[in-house]
Amino acid sequence: MTDHNAPHCPPPSTSAQTPGWRAPVIGGLPADQRLIGGVRELAEAVVAGLLDRVPVYRRLPREQLTGEITRDTERRIRALAYAVRTGLPAPADEFTAVREAAARRAEEGLPLDAVLLAHHLGLEVCWEFVTRHARDGDAAELLVLNRLLLDQLREATTAAGAGYLDGRRPATDRRCAARQSLLTALLAGSPAEEAAERAGLRLPARYAVLCLSVADHPDEHSPGVDPGIAARRKLRRLNAELDHRTRQSALTALTASGGLVLVPLHAPAEPPDSPQSPGSATVDAPWVHLATTIGAVARAAGAAVLAGAAAAAPAEVPEAAALAYEVLDVARAFGRPPGLHRLDDVLLEYQLTRPSRARARLAALIEPLADGGELLTTLRTHLAGGLNRRHTASTLHLHPNTVDYRLRRIAALTGLDPARPADILRITAALAARDAEQASPVR
Repeated sequence: MTDHNAPHCPPPSTSAQTPGWRAPVIGGLPADQRLIGGVRELAEAVVAGLLDRVPVYRRLPREQLTGEITRDTERRIRALAYAVRTGLPAPADEFTAVREAAARRAEEGLPLDAVLLAHHLGLEVCWEFVTRHARDGDAAELLVLNRLLLDQLREATTAAGAGYLDGRRPATDRRCAARQSLLTALLAGSPAEEAAERAGLRLPARYAVLCLSVADHPDEHSPGVDPGIAARRKLRRLNAELDHRTRQSALTALTASGGLVLVPLHAPAEPPDSPQSPGSATVDAPWVHLATTIGAVARAAGAAVLAGAAAAAPAEVPEAAALAYEVLDVARAFGRPPGLHRLDDVLLEYQLTRPSRARARLAALIEPLADGGELLTTLRTHLAGGLNRRHTASTLHLHPNTVDYRLRRIAALTGLDPARPADILRITAALAARDAEQASPVR
């Protein structure tokens, strides 16, 4: 048996200075070549082993297991092959990647023992894969390989443990705490200059105040997937894209279902008095950018995002936040598509949802349809489809003659004829008022 300190098996601390290194040969083939040749097979075996032996990993979304976890595993196998081939520790950035991955597992709520066991399991699978080809004379080579694998395991578990602690560290470090203090001051309407200085930020002339509603990611409803893990992954992606798009200037108070975002507006938020002003395109540019940002954030999160928005000077943020929430509420109630919505986008709906005697009387116009659920559904579908009876019939899986019959019944019961252009505005307003009455009836 070869001595452990022979030239081809240097101690890890001196391997960089030891000449003549060669990879251990198992079954007639250098072990690093076996590892590289089996990267995909090994990664799949490791993931399968995790699901079988570490049940908590079954809570992860399928796309995470076949995507991120598999890619990370392949990277670790290649790093291991590098160490076997050169006798050198894997490059430092490999262990940085291990640390970052462990931090993500901590954020997702996986226990530390499961994270560390994953590294042990990975090396166990690699060891069994390489040594199944061992011959009787390979004992010394196996000792060399075993030492290398243990060295890599020590480095990986050390990095994973440190990364896990990073991920569990509360989000109240100095920078985050200072930014949250600034957001709190702005929402309270308090002087915010000192809080901004502590956060290392300069107060802008105006903020875009966004109230977000974030839909569930499909993984949050996938059988066997922990919905909490899926929701935290969605939120992490959302925050990362928001930081990227706003150059980390946004102040946020977000959960997986939505929340509040303040983004500096670097141009006037309101259009000039003259609609023909040459500056109007410049004025709208920040809002166009924000609308694009909301779209990018939704794609990154893998979930629809609906946003109500308003603009305000720092001292006016509380009022703007209330208005942004109202705009969001109106957009949600009236089935507006995902994206950014301002008051100008929902003026009619907003006005109709304000409590008044007129609102109640408008809602009463279509009250006769309340007991005939199919009539109200037909009316809404007909309006949403541009008053096209064939579209309405197709959407509701009805014969067009049935649609005609229902429209005549609606006209007879309400006195408002969906086929008469003059009645369309009153019908639309009545539906809006009825929705508002049901959401917040006048007392």
